[in-house]
Amino acid sequence: MKRIIHKHPLAIRWFHWINFPILFVMIWSGLLIYWAYQPYKIQIGDTVLFKFFPNWFIQALNLRRRLAEGMSWHFVFMWLFTINGALYVLYTFISGEWRFLLPNRRSFREAGQVLLHDLGIRKTAPPQVKYNGAQRIAYTAILLMGIGSLLTGLAIYKPTQFSGLTTVMGGYENARLWHFILTIGYVLFFVIHLLQVARAGWNNFQAMVTGFEVEKKLPEKTPPAPTTPA
Repeated sequence: MKRIIHKHPLAIRWFHWINFPILFVMIWSGLLIYWAYQPYKIQIGDTVLFKFFPNWFIQALNLRRRLAEGMSWHFVFMWLFTINGALYVLYTFISGEWRFLLPNRRSFREAGQVLLHDLGIRKTAPPQVKYNGAQRIAYTAILLMGIGSLLTGLAIYKPTQFSGLTTVMGGYENARLWHFILTIGYVLFFVIHLLQVARAGWNNFQAMVTGFEVEKKLPEKTPPAPTTPA
């Protein structure tokens, strides 16, 4: 016996799937821009442990000498990213979907339980209505990251026109650093998100495409008939 569970409204699914290619182009074009000036690295003292990004990475993705192209793509898709994000926030508040997305007082405890379950330490996953505590925290964080990317991006894009914003961000260099850190955060979120989707299985992925899940319901057991005493 199967049961249909309606999970994601059409608007949420549209915002989700539209944002995916937009964010992809934003990261790709950002790498084209970053090639022209690559200051970030991880080092201890004078020893460089890792440089963003190694030459083999730059060459493999053909990022060299494409600064103008990267800026053109980045500034066009910046507005698409902003519009899609603004419509998403507006919809969640008008529709009431924010109640399922924003963390509550139980979310951090549930997130710890989800982590233990994913690591195989806890046998059962915590109960959830629509999103578990870890998802609520992650989806709210990615929304705040989007706002941060917009503000730091404007501070970099027009540091003179938005001089007040650039000052609040700690200056041009700090704004660029935070913009870069947020981009790395998107990549990490994307990788973890894909792993979680693969772990959850097809039914969970289908819900983000069709809007519903198909739950297999086990048939109820018929209680044994009472016996008549001899």
